Amino acid sequence: MEYRKLQINEINRNLFKQFERHQKVTQCFRKVNGEWIVKDVPFIDQWSEEDYCQLVELLKNTLKTGGIVYGAFSENTLKGFASVESVLIGEIHEYLELSCIHVSEDMRGHGIGKNLFQMATQWAKTYGAKKLYISAHSSVESQAFYKAMGCNEALEYSEKHVEKEPCDCQLEYVL
Repeated sequence: MEYRKLQINEINRNLFKQFERHQKVTQCFRKVNGEWIVKDVPFIDQWSEEDYCQLVELLKNTLKTGGIVYGAFSENTLKGFASVESVLIGEIHEYLELSCIHVSEDMRGHGIGKNLFQMATQWAKTYGAKKLYISAHSSVESQAFYKAMGCNEALEYSEKHVEKEPCDCQLEYVL
């Protein structure tokens, strides 16, 4: 696996041609009366063509505004990526946002997400953040990944993220 920073000129729809964002979800975490519980919430999470086009614009914007995008490649094919935004957020401006971290369905379970997460945390630390902020998918599998990485529920929620994705789990990772 080759890991490297992505350049703005290589971020286009074709980069994701063999990337499969597909996840069969059966259970998710939901906060009920202040407590996190697991509920049966079956659905298929699969990106549409429109989702991929929005992703391309999001990642280009991340780079244009001083953030970073890392890619994981197998035989010159993108199999994972992570992005960190450059603007400190939160009441005391200690968070940088891990805006994306995804691994293609065919390559999950091989440590790619862990490596990308570590690269993202190193970049955020050198950029001056004290914590990473993650508005994370609430599936049991996604939450197991973040827990294994050492993430906890965010002490401070970003209202922007809660409004955009009310079912996400708002997490932080102390750098």
